[in-house]
Amino acid sequence: MKLLIVIVSYRVTDLTIDCLRSLSGKIERVPGGARVALCENGTGGDAADRLRQAIAENGWGSWVDLTVISPNRGFTGGNNAVIRPALESDDPPEYLLLLNADTIVREDSLEPLVRFLDEHPKAGIAGSTLMAPDGTIEATPFRFPGVATELDRGLRLGIVSKLLAPWSLVLPKRDEPFRVGWVSGASLILRRTLLEQIGLLDEGLYTYFDDPDISLRAARAGWETWYVPESRVIHLGGSTTGLSGPKVAPRLPPYWYQARRRFFLKNYGPWYTAMADAAFILGYAAWRLRRWIQRKPVSEPSHMLIDSIRHSVFCAGPKVPVVENPALRESAVRNV
Repeated sequence: MKLLIVIVSYRVTDLTIDCLRSLSGKIERVPGGARVALCENGTGGDAADRLRQAIAENGWGSWVDLTVISPNRGFTGGNNAVIRPALESDDPPEYLLLLNADTIVREDSLEPLVRFLDEHPKAGIAGSTLMAPDGTIEATPFRFPGVATELDRGLRLGIVSKLLAPWSLVLPKRDEPFRVGWVSGASLILRRTLLEQIGLLDEGLYTYFDDPDISLRAARAGWETWYVPESRVIHLGGSTTGLSGPKVAPRLPPYWYQARRRFFLKNYGPWYTAMADAAFILGYAAWRLRRWIQRKPVSEPSHMLIDSIRHSVFCAGPKVPVVENPALRESAVRNV
């Protein structure tokens, strides 16, 4: 099989069905054959039954395989739950496309990614252009996070941002494919031989920072990550976690900060992580002070400064954390 499309559904059953509907008629055109591995990731209730019904009623059973797991294992665990058996099967896919459930596949979504990996054997990972429903292009692709990117993320001062432009997190867009640090996991294609060499997604991250992590692991193993603008996918964004939206700035959950700390500590070590933590905390504190002096509103997630301090290596320590899975904690409480 040429391509396995991996979709993890958690609390977005309707959007998942819409995503499958958008794939219908397109997946059959992938040269070499393609299937969808759908993971219902612990939503509970009637979510699994509704997915089974939609697959049966629309005749998608010839190309969709549904796996149901419980409790929720996060983005990394949900993906690995279907990737692992696929790689161990008699017909393992040559490529695997991680596709968010809150996406809509267009006519130009799949084939450009497959064709790019066919033509570039050193590319282990490639990502799509992600667009909002109104056509706005999302902020992707990226450089790897570091001290400079964390300072810029916190400080947000024009003159400093210009000086740090060569190290800024978001890369300038181009019309042709180009090599990048990492691309969003909302539409990210992986080469099977890459996964066989470096392993699957890091389940210790749970849900966030998995995309820069696997791209960094790939780069250190000699593989390249590319941005393929010809592949375009509509991304509704933040539907599972509720952490995005034009006017919504909820408090980031502890597992976001834990995932950030795990990414930095395991990839860069405690001293570099301390510098990155200090760069963001000092920069963000200066930005908040500037906003207060200017009497301008703050649309950032609440408690971000105190939470960043609390989850930094200065308070949480230099040990590489395993991100706490809130679903496991809730399950344990229910079983007491």
